[in-house]
Amino acid sequence: MNTLTPGRSCGEYQKELLAKTKSDFLDEARAAAALGRKRLIRMLFAASGLLCTGLGLLGIFLPILPTTPFLLLAAACFIRSSDRLYFWLMNNSLFGSCLCRYRAGDGLPLSFKVWTILLLWISLSLSALLAIPERIWWVRLLLLGVGVGVTIHLLCIKTYTKLKS
Repeated sequence: MNTLTPGRSCGEYQKELLAKTKSDFLDEARAAAALGRKRLIRMLFAASGLLCTGLGLLGIFLPILPTTPFLLLAAACFIRSSDRLYFWLMNNSLFGSCLCRYRAGDGLPLSFKVWTILLLWISLSLSALLAIPERIWWVRLLLLGVGVGVTIHLLCIKTYTKLKS
């Protein structure tokens, strides 16, 4: 079973990815080449994946940029361009396990959600109060709307809990 399904642990999925032979990936690459994908397109996918990874990393510190969608988009680009970059992204010590759990439908850890929401509201509040003049009050309302939307989205995501053995 080599698919991400809810309830499967991230470790199981990563073990399956690591157990996949190089010939499996070569077969997939040949199939992609047969569909007319050329080297330039693969390079564009890799460049797009790197750009999305960079935007995702910025999203960790800037509340306006969403981290997870950019990292998921990076994974989609890497799977079409570079096995090495895809494995790097999925096994990254900073966000690989969260990304893997999110893709598998297992959710995000509670501590991750709490810190994300806390940092989101601190940075949005500081931005609204210190960086935005009162005369453009509508930008403050826009920041409020973004904060509410992101908070609702995070609260709707399933909370990951470790299964006790």
